[in-house]
Amino acid sequence: MPKLRVHCLTMSLDGYVAGPGQSLDNPLGVGGGRLHEWMFATRTARHTFGLDGGEVGLDDDFVASGDVGVGAAIMGRNMFGPIRGSWGDGQWNGWWGDNPPYHCPVFVLTHHPRPPVTMQGGTTFHFVTDGIGAALERAVTAAGGKDVRLYGGAATIQQYLRAGLIDDLHLVVAPVLLGGGERLFDHLDGTAGYECTELISSPAATHARLHRAGTGRLAT
Repeated sequence: MPKLRVHCLTMSLDGYVAGPGQSLDNPLGVGGGRLHEWMFATRTARHTFGLDGGEVGLDDDFVASGDVGVGAAIMGRNMFGPIRGSWGDGQWNGWWGDNPPYHCPVFVLTHHPRPPVTMQGGTTFHFVTDGIGAALERAVTAAGGKDVRLYGGAATIQQYLRAGLIDDLHLVVAPVLLGGGERLFDHLDGTAGYECTELISSPAATHARLHRAGTGRLAT
């Protein structure tokens, strides 16, 4: 069965996955870019954005594994961009330029309808207005038997955690303090049901993998 996977979701030591005050100048909130310094030092991440060099090893292995076997993706509206409310003139097509790094169908959760937007490199953004279940159903169909990757933001991942729909969550703890922003483990209504199956560190970050309890999945 296809799985819903989260990869490289990075959290600060004080529990934030984004800083406060998202804007055009601060896509990850004020100070949020510091969370991902570990990732953008890796060879895989640098190659994704057309850059040479980069480090190999544990961190790079985790980044590379995030795209293996993935046929579609889901993200929240806040990750897609800073626009709130209606789409306005419809000119906003994401933070990533004409060739986003997804290269597959991406289903964006929103309350405001919008026609699909086809980008270069195989990415098409589809806008889903009827909830997380509908987005997952459409993504599974589009993935054609492959897995679905769930991106942020925090509120989107919280919704899928509360519903018990995430099969594999790769959480990264970066050695930074943000002091405010979007917390991952708030608003979960006491939801448990997940267990840590792997915990390992590099000099730059700590990696934890969580699976739904009782699934019998082990770290690989």
